[in-house]
Amino acid sequence: MGAFLGLLFGVGLLLAWRSGPRAPDRRPTDRPGWQAKRAELLRQAGVESVSARQLLALQVLAGTLALLMVQLVTGTLAVACCFAAFAVPAPVVLVRRLRLRRQLALRELWPEAIDNLASAVRAGMSLPEGLAGLGTSGPASLRPPFTRFAANYRATGRFGDCLDALKVDLADPVGDRVCETLRVAREVGGTDLGAVLRTLSELLRVDARTRGELETRQGWTVNAARLAVAAPWLVLLLLGSQGGALRSYDSSGGVLLLGIGAAVCLVAYRIMVRIGRLPEEPRVLR
Repeated sequence: MGAFLGLLFGVGLLLAWRSGPRAPDRRPTDRPGWQAKRAELLRQAGVESVSARQLLALQVLAGTLALLMVQLVTGTLAVACCFAAFAVPAPVVLVRRLRLRRQLALRELWPEAIDNLASAVRAGMSLPEGLAGLGTSGPASLRPPFTRFAANYRATGRFGDCLDALKVDLADPVGDRVCETLRVAREVGGTDLGAVLRTLSELLRVDARTRGELETRQGWTVNAARLAVAAPWLVLLLLGSQGGALRSYDSSGGVLLLGIGAAVCLVAYRIMVRIGRLPEEPRVLR
């Protein structure tokens, strides 16, 4: 009887695990691979000259350099492996910071770009002409994508396909919303496009102002978390520079202590950052 109940419990856990997003009928193509995710991250960060494989190679190179340098300074392999593990995700963290900085900059520029587009529409220009005009009269950081849109539209004359290419080029959640708004306005027609664009511009200004205030307060939490995590490891690195002070960490007990310390720092950092994190705006319309 006990074995039967255990079997039922195991089957129930298996069915719960295989349900939802892990259902077997879900096609593998529905989930982007790691290269697609890295390529999307690089596009959102504005890093166009680095591929996903090159970013992975940079991670391996960073880990190897950290291992060699810390091993040279401290002479302790266990400590060097810990710092190498910290250095491996460093390029990805840098790209994510670049993405956040680009999104913050674009968030401040989109209201101005939408105002320019609304003025062009109010002056009697068509939507493609107004979007192409942002390549010359829009904010400087947004001009290259709209210049490429103008070139694509002159070459093909397909507004929908050019909008799709513009969304990929911008790689920005606000850009997705603007492009889809223009697509609907183009397909449905009407005389309310100017009012819609002005309303969208005002909403984006309010959202940027609110998120800016919240992110300023969030910065204190994130900086405190980084300082709390980095401080003990910096002290450990300074002790290792004294020569032979960390040799005991090469023992099994020392490796276990370093592993526990790294796990505690990682969990505490993730919890602290998760508490102070603001929800990111997803690209639901890409």
